[in-house]
Formats: sequence, C-alpha cells, structure tokens
Amino acid sequence: MMVPDYAMISEIYLYSVGFQDARNLARKVVASLRLSSEQLSSQDHYDFGMRAVKAILTAAGNLKRVMLDSCEDIICLRALGDVNLPKFTINDVPLFKSITSDLFPGIELPNLDYGKLLDAIKAACSDFNLQPQENFLNKCIQLYDTINVRHGLMLVGAAFSGKTKVLESL
Repeated sequence: MMVPDYAMISEIYLYSVGFQDARNLARKVVASLRLSSEQLSSQDHYDFGMRAVKAILTAAGNLKRVMLDSCEDIICLRALGDVNLPKFTINDVPLFKSITSDLFPGIELPNLDYGKLLDAIKAACSDFNLQPQENFLNKCIQLYDTINVRHGLMLVGAAFSGKTKVLESL
C-alpha cells in the first residue's frame, strides 16, 4: 500500500473547481493539517486525514462558487476555518489560528453575512426562552457550516453544554 499524496489530490480537486493557484493552496491546506496533527492536543474526534482534506476541499469549492470576486487565499482560509474550528477544543483554537496565520500571512477574513439565518436562530431562541448570546449564535453558525460540508456529524461535549439547544435552535 502507498500513502496517498494529499497535496496532489488537493491540487487536482482545486483546479477542477476553478482555482488558478491550486498547487500553492493545496500545499497550504495539507501543511495546515499536518501541523495541526503534530501541534494540537490529541482528541478522539480530531481527524486530519483524507476525510478532513475532502471536507476542506468541498467547502473551498462551495465558497468559490459563492465568493466569485474574492482572493483564492481568503477562500481557502475561510474553508479551513469553517471545517476545522467547530471541532477544536477552546485551547486548540488559538494554536490553529496561529498555524493558519503563518501559512496565510497578512490575510484577513471578511465577516460573512448570515443575516436571515441569524434572525431565524434568534427567533428560535426566543421560542425556547433562551438568550441569544454571541457564543451560542457562533456555535449555531458553526453547526450550519459543518452540515453543509459533511455527510454526517455528531455533536460532542460535556453534559449540559448546550448541544441539544444548538441543534434545536438551528
């Protein structure tokens, strides 16, 4: 058996969805996952293999279709964050952001407009007698982004951490 060349697979996929700088971006995606597997804490739900690469590439392709005029670095950085940040523990988030800022120097992500979705989540919070705190709304958005790029998922976390209410509100 041979180990698959994640960079080449990523490059081909990125070219197929319309990226011009696919070779460079594919190397950055693979490097971010390799560095994350080496530097972040060891958690059972962390995955930095081909499944993670495919989720990132799918997210990048979806974003490329929506963000037509955006820089390709911004699109890939957004895809990396959208796919990975929801699954990281609070201590690993700054480490991952440090890794991606080293790989994508000087790239600042613009805020996405989730206007109608946020309004609907706030309305659901009102129906459930919940306070729509920023962290709660962010978790709902992260779950929404995860559902868009994964075939299946599971919510993990401590008891009474809000998993069910995030799912129900979304």
